[in-house]
Parts: sequence; structure tokens; C-alpha cells
Amino acid sequence: MCRHIAWAAAGPVPLGELLVAPAQGLYRQSWAPRRQRYGTVNADGFGVGWYAPDDPVPARYRRAGPLWADPSFADLARVVRAHAALAAVRDATLPGADGEAAAAPFASGPWLFSHNGAVAGWPGSVAALAAGLPPAELLALEARNDSALVWALVLHRLRRGDPPSDALAGVVRDVAEAAPGSRLNLLLTDGTAVTATAWGDTLWYLPGPGRRTVVASEPYDDDPRWCEVPDRTVLTATADGVTARPLDPPPTPCPSPAFLPAVEPFEESPA
Repeated sequence: MCRHIAWAAAGPVPLGELLVAPAQGLYRQSWAPRRQRYGTVNADGFGVGWYAPDDPVPARYRRAGPLWADPSFADLARVVRAHAALAAVRDATLPGADGEAAAAPFASGPWLFSHNGAVAGWPGSVAALAAGLPPAELLALEARNDSALVWALVLHRLRRGDPPSDALAGVVRDVAEAAPGSRLNLLLTDGTAVTATAWGDTLWYLPGPGRRTVVASEPYDDDPRWCEVPDRTVLTATADGVTARPLDPPPTPCPSPAFLPAVEPFEESPA
């Protein structure tokens, strides 16, 4: 139910270098994902958000149709460069849910957000969680779909001061408790760090080359450095490395306290 990708880098990266050019990039994943567990074609909208130099508020480009049907996107991606970005292609849980407004990334202030998955029993299963939001925030929902509500729940926690990893982890736990069987792979960035959860679908990260880290639903090429993130994990990535922790405590004590070791800062290999 969607594929998404985000990155944080020390310098600008052409959008097309990571979204269009790779043999199995997001562009191809819109019709032929290799590791998607639910759904087969992501044709119900797409979007990309990126950060221009010295501007903390990201720009967005979104459409209601499939990525491959937009003749302007490849040209846009060729010339736009950003040190951080988030992009997604959508396979809608329910057809016809608000078109372009339902396509990730959702945005507020410096934040970009995407949800890969589905809320089980939508909308009744999470009615109580929705009722707990301030009325103004509930009325400001950009679309009438599960991803928009999950974003509103995350944004509420961010506004009250929760760190990004705590905001995502708290929402995943709340929604999973209210709607068991939900798939909640979330992706969030403020242009500096990328925070993500693996809960019910695939998540990978790629360190480097140089000071760059990519987090994605699935690898866009066969680089052996891609690392799969264990299910029920919350991950934080910057240009310099990755840290992660379990979303649920393990059922039995582990022989080592380390769950997913932090990656040391990357150093570019000599040419």
C-alpha cells in the first residue's frame, strides 16, 4: 500500500538521481515494486517534497494520478537538487479519497510525512483517537483517509514538544492498540534528520556514499550496503549515520543489549 523514500545528505542531491535514474527507483516502483507485501501497483497519486537552501519550509509537488503518467516529473527531478527530500507513490486503501490531497507527503511547517500501510477497520477503529484531537486540528485534516489522520496524530505530538522518534513511536502504539493488524510504516523529516518506523511492511536504509543516508520502503538498486530494518523498529537517520530501537520490548531477554547498532559516521573512500 505505497512505497516511499527519504534522504538526508551533507550536500545537494538531484531528485532524479535517487527517484528516477536507479533501475528499481521509486519511478519504477510505482508499477513494479519488488518487495511490496500488499498491493501491486501504486497508481493512486504521488508526491515529492524537498528543501531549498536556507529555507526551512519544504516545497511540494503532488498529483492524483500515477507517477509514470506525469510527463513533467522527470524533467523537474532532473534539475531540482536538495540535501533532504521525501517522496512517495500511493496505492489507495479506499478508492477516490480526495485525490491529490490524499497523496503524500503531508506537510506542516518544516515537516514532511508519509504513511506506508493501512489502518485496520478504518474509520471506526480509530474514532476515539480522532476524538482526542483538538477540534481545530481535526477540522484541518487535508484529506479524509487513514494516512491524513495518522499524520494529524503525529503532528499533535510534535507540536507539544515530543521528539520525532517518540512522536512516531507513540502514534504507532496507539493506533496498533486501537486497530490491531494495522500496517504503520511512517516516514518523517524536517530537512535535517529522517525518522521512520517499520511496522508491518518493509523498510531499508543505505549509508553513503559520502555523508548521505537514504531510508526507503525497498532498495532502489542491488548495492550490497542496503540494510533491512527489523519489523517493529523506530529509526533515525542523518547524513552521518543511523540509530534505531525496538518499538516493542522483546518477549525474552536478549543476550546483548544492542538491538540495532548505531552506524559510525561515514567516510568517503579514496577515489
